[in-house]
Amino acid sequence: MQAAVTVTPAQIPELLLGLATVRPVFLWGAPGIGKSSLVRKFADSLGLECVSLLGTQLAPEDLIGVPQIRDGRSVFCPPEAIARDEPYCLFLDELNAASPDVQKAFYSLILDRRIGSYELPAGSIVIGAGNRATDNALARPIASALVNRLTHVHLQASAQDWLVWAGEHGIHPWVTDYLTERPDHLWSQPPKTEEPFSTPRSWHMLSDALHSFGTELDEETLKVVAHGTLTPAHAVSFCGYAKIVRHTFGIEAILKGDASWPARLQDRDLLYYLAEAFRGRLLKELPAQKEHVSPALRQHTYRFKSLLVQLAEISVEVAQTVIADDADGLPVLPGWFLIEAARDMPRLVEARR
Repeated sequence: MQAAVTVTPAQIPELLLGLATVRPVFLWGAPGIGKSSLVRKFADSLGLECVSLLGTQLAPEDLIGVPQIRDGRSVFCPPEAIARDEPYCLFLDELNAASPDVQKAFYSLILDRRIGSYELPAGSIVIGAGNRATDNALARPIASALVNRLTHVHLQASAQDWLVWAGEHGIHPWVTDYLTERPDHLWSQPPKTEEPFSTPRSWHMLSDALHSFGTELDEETLKVVAHGTLTPAHAVSFCGYAKIVRHTFGIEAILKGDASWPARLQDRDLLYYLAEAFRGRLLKELPAQKEHVSPALRQHTYRFKSLLVQLAEISVEVAQTVIADDADGLPVLPGWFLIEAARDMPRLVEARR
C-alpha cells in the first residue's frame, strides 16, 4: 500500500486517540521505525494492557479457538490471550504478513469485535501494524474486505522525534550527537540484498553495544559493531565521526587551516566522514546563483576549491563524493561552483562522469 499522506511518531498518540477508540486502525511503516513501541506506549497511556498477536506465528484455530461439547452442541472457546473480562488493547502485529486464512479469521474480530460468541469488552481497542511490500519485508496482499475494515495510517521515521525520545532513554551520546549532525542517516531504504540497514531500531542496538563495551571499545571492534547494525555507508561515516570525537579533529579545523585532510590509508573512514561534512558545508553556504556571492563568501569559495584540490590529491574517489549528483543523477551543488571546479580540476570532474 502506498502512502498518500504520512505522519511522524509525535503525531501518532493524538491520531490514535481519535481513531483507535472508535474504529480499528492499521499502522503502516518500514521495519525498525518503532511501530510496536508506539502502540504499546499508547495503550499504556490509556491504562490498557497491550496484548500482542504476531500474524506470522498464528494459525486460524489460534484465533477461533478449539471446539468443546456443551449440552450436545459444539462451542468454540477462544484463546485465553484474547478472551478477557477487562478492556484491553489488541495489537495485531505483522497482520499483513499472516496467511490468507489467518487474515480471514481476523475479519469479525476487527469489524465486529467478536470471535464466535466472545465479544471484546467495552473500551477495548484494536490496532494492526505491518511493513510495506516495498520495504523488502514479508508482506502479503490484504483482501479488499479487510482493507475496508481498517483506517490506514502511514508512519515515517522522524529524526527530530527520535532524538527527543533518545534523550529520555539513555541513548549513547555518540549516537545522538552524530544523528543531530546527520539526521538523514536515521533511516535508509531496506536493501534488496541481505545486509544491515539503518533504522531507529538499529541505532538503538548500536547504542546498547557502545554502552556495553564502554571505554574499552577499540576501533576495529567499533567497525564490526557499526557494520553489523547500520547501512554500510552510514557505518563508515559513523566510525569516522567516532574517530573525530576521540581525537578532537573535525571539519572546522580543516576549514580554518588549523589541520589538513587525513592522508593515512587507515584513516580513510575519517576522510569519508569529513568529505561528507565538507559537502554539507558547501550546500549550506553556497547560493544557487553566482550573482548572490558576496565578496566575503568569494574568499571562502577560493578556500573551498583549494580544499577540494587537496582532497583530490589524497583520493579522487573521496573528492568525488563532495561534488556527486543526487540519486536521480541531478547536481546537488550550485552549477556555477561545479563549472569553476571543472576549470580548476578537470580530472576530478571527468572522473565524476
